Amino acid sequence: MPEVTQVALTAPSASISLLALFLNAHLVVKVVMLGLLSASVWCWAIVIDKILLYGRTRRQMDAFEQVFWSGQSLEELYRTLSTRTSNGMAGIFVAAMREWKRSHEGGRAAIGSLETRIDKVMDVTIMRELERLQSKLLVLATIGSASPFIGLFGTVWGIMTAFQGIAASKNTSLAVVAPGIAEALFATAIGLVAAIPAVIAYNKLSSDSAALGARLETFADEFSAILSRQIDERQAA
Repeated sequence: MPEVTQVALTAPSASISLLALFLNAHLVVKVVMLGLLSASVWCWAIVIDKILLYGRTRRQMDAFEQVFWSGQSLEELYRTLSTRTSNGMAGIFVAAMREWKRSHEGGRAAIGSLETRIDKVMDVTIMRELERLQSKLLVLATIGSASPFIGLFGTVWGIMTAFQGIAASKNTSLAVVAPGIAEALFATAIGLVAAIPAVIAYNKLSSDSAALGARLETFADEFSAILSRQIDERQAA
């Protein structure tokens, strides 16, 4: 008799596994779960990509600042960087130097509005860099805000289906009610699993992106001051 009791106690726990909850769920709930799992995978792919991108961008900025402030000639640095694709601070430097050189082509320097043009060129380059850094962050925000509601929809649908089954079987015992409720709540759990990392990652990556953007803005202001000084010296000469 004790053996029968032990089997009766262990059987329900074995039947309510995560895989069993998914397989026994309604088709609509399964679609919701699969969608949330896909969103979670997509979220982690974006997070890993951005972590690698931001780390690579920081290293590039550090290396460029070290070379830029080492006293190397701006012309020599421009010749080195202009032959390859440059991002970050190097991209801002190349864009500004290219506009500087274009203004001095043809034998007569077009210095009148050169400083304004250089500032606009650097602003456009910064905007492009920020777009590159912040791309797909909106996806994280969307997943973080929408996943709980999508999971809740799956839960509501699952509970409705469970109550219909209870009404059809005319049995309100816990053994009949619990599996259906557990299947329904599983959708909400998956929604939270997708949403919580997405929200945390969005806040962290947005902060990191803003910090990188501030570094770009600071460098652009410093380089603009250097070029402005040279423009004033040429006008005085």
